[in-house]
Amino acid sequence: MAVVVDLDVMLARRKMPVGVLAERVGITAANLSVLKNGRARAVRFSTLAALCEVLDCQPGDLLRWEPDVADSAGSADPGGSELAS
Repeated sequence: MAVVVDLDVMLARRKMPVGVLAERVGITAANLSVLKNGRARAVRFSTLAALCEVLDCQPGDLLRWEPDVADSAGSADPGGSELAS
């Protein structure tokens, strides 16, 4: 499964530079760039809340899930075991 970060889309909609957002949220521009480019492995709820407050949006406006190729091909259940038929 892949969680996609659409932070760049919201920044474009708000016409806000990354540096301004980072300053208003209270994180470094480098850390915001890691999140924006999809390289973050985690995000704190407090950071997500601050992003939503500054950008006047909902978490779902910033994050979305896209299935992996294997997930969309009807693979086994998420637990990794096959169900008996």
